[in-house]
Amino acid sequence: MERRKFVKSSIALATIPAACATAKISDQKPTEEITNELYEWRTYDIKWGANTGPLISYLKEALRPAMMRAGANHFMLFEEIAPGGPKKIYALISYPDAATYVAAQDLKLDEVYQSASSDYHAIPADQAIFNRYRSDLLKAFDGLKQMMNPVDDASVFELRTYEGYSEDAVRRKIMMFDDEEIPLFKRVGLNPVFFGEMISGLYRPCLVYMINFTDMEAHGVAWKAFLDSPEWNAMKVLPKYANTLSNIMNVFLKQV
Repeated sequence: MERRKFVKSSIALATIPAACATAKISDQKPTEEITNELYEWRTYDIKWGANTGPLISYLKEALRPAMMRAGANHFMLFEEIAPGGPKKIYALISYPDAATYVAAQDLKLDEVYQSASSDYHAIPADQAIFNRYRSDLLKAFDGLKQMMNPVDDASVFELRTYEGYSEDAVRRKIMMFDDEEIPLFKRVGLNPVFFGEMISGLYRPCLVYMINFTDMEAHGVAWKAFLDSPEWNAMKVLPKYANTLSNIMNVFLKQV
C-alpha cells in the first residue's frame, strides 16, 4: 500500500515541470507576423522651366516628416539621371498597411505639417511647379514583404515595370520572382529595394520593382552575372513561366 502511494506521488511530481513549461510557453506571445507593405509611387510632372526647389523643400521638410508621423515606414525622393523629356520628381512612400495609407492622405489635423507647408501652399497659380502628379499603389510581393535599404553609397536606382498581357501572366511572373528570381537577385548583386504588384495605377496588370547599385559599372556586372547564371537559364525556359511579359519599361534614377 505504501509503495502504491509512493508511485502515485512520484508520477504527480513528475508532471509538474511539464505543466509549468507548458504554461510558460502558452503565456508567450507569438512572434508578430511580417505583413506585406504597400508602396505609393508618386510621379510629379514638372512644368517646363519651373524651379523645383520649393517642391523638393516641401516634400523633404513638410510632407516626409508628416507621412512618417502618420505611420509611413519610408519616404524617398528621386529624379532621373538622364531625363529624356520634361523633368519628373518621384516619391516612394511605404506603408505598413492599407489603413495607414488611407489615414496619411489627410493631414489637415497635423498642425506641424500645416505650418511647415504654408509657403508651398502659398505659391501662386502663375508660378505652378508641376502640371499634376500621378499616384500608383503597389502591394509588396510575398518574396520580399518589406522594403530594403539601399546599399552604401548607392548612386544608381533602376525602376523596372513589367506589363503582362493578362492577370494570370503577371501572377505567374510574380511567382517566378517569389520562388526563384529574388534570391538570385540578392546573390548576384541586383540589390532590391522593393518588389510590388500594381493594385491601382496606369499600367495594370503589371509589376514594378526597384534595384540599386553603387554605380553603372556595378549595374552592368550584376546584370551580366544574372543573365549568365545557370539558375536563370534553367528557370526562363520552364513552361509555367512562358509568355509572362508583354512589355518592359525602365528608368534610371538618383536620390534627391
